Amino acid sequence: MTKPACFLPFPNPCRKARFIARYKRFTVEATASDGPDLGQELLAHTNNTGSMLGLLRPGSTALLSPAANPKRKLKYTLEALELDGISVGVNTLTPNRMLYRAWQTGSIPELKDYTEFRKEAKVGQSRLDALLTGPRGELWVECKNVTMVEDDVACFPDAVTERGQKHLRELMALAETGARVALFFLIQRPDGKCFGPADVVDPAYAELFYEAIDRGVEVWPYVAHVDTEGIRLGKRLKVVRP
Repeated sequence: MTKPACFLPFPNPCRKARFIARYKRFTVEATASDGPDLGQELLAHTNNTGSMLGLLRPGSTALLSPAANPKRKLKYTLEALELDGISVGVNTLTPNRMLYRAWQTGSIPELKDYTEFRKEAKVGQSRLDALLTGPRGELWVECKNVTMVEDDVACFPDAVTERGQKHLRELMALAETGARVALFFLIQRPDGKCFGPADVVDPAYAELFYEAIDRGVEVWPYVAHVDTEGIRLGKRLKVVRP
């Protein structure tokens, strides 16, 4: 089976390490699994503020990319963690980058006929991840990263998220004005068969999620495939409803 195109290549040299622990929220400790510093400690930055539920297993394989700025204190960024033989992407900047790349290449049908893409667009007192404009008018999009799968259902969030609840309310308010609005969920693991809110983790978010759909907010759950080369865009999943 032919691999889909690599949309977001990792910086070289991306390397594997053995995960030890996360501490101070944004720092991951690991030991090198390759290279001349085999077995030595590596510290990496993680931008994922969620719980990464079920992924932080000591001894599992971590995928680290080199920092673009060689002067940065932490020389690596955590890109993925291995779970039962699957690489799960945990970099929360990836969904925004994937959305932009998909728009550039016309790879997501929902983004066709939009000629301009503005990142971090201001709406009210907040900012949403993207505002697209074109012959079809305006399209507001908020991006989320998904790393949790339970019973074949890809779920979001993996921790209570008041910020996520706020975004849902903002999207509903925009939809009521007649604007086109959407949530782009990038599921950075291939074992999810469908998508739904994690009502056990954050019941308030789940309730708002279904209310948002009923009020016209579109939901686009797309699978991403992660390997040592980079990240590839997969298929769109169905949304489950109670």
